[in-house]
Amino acid sequence: MSRTSLREFARVYGQTKAATLLGMGQGSLNKALRVGREVFVTQHADGSFTAEELRPFPVQSAKRSASGRR
Repeated sequence: MSRTSLREFARVYGQTKAATLLGMGQGSLNKALRVGREVFVTQHADGSFTAEELRPFPVQSAKRSASGRR
């Protein structure tokens, strides 16, 4: 298995093919790249690809600490 950023995956395969390999639309992939989502793509031994996003958990706590409220 190998893991790469979504940005690098799209650069290697092109946005249209990368989106198809991940089972999504090119517009969705483009938006994820444009807004800087932290997504990583894993290529599995069988040649398939999956993607997962790194996000703070729990999300509500991260929003509260960013705004200084509790």
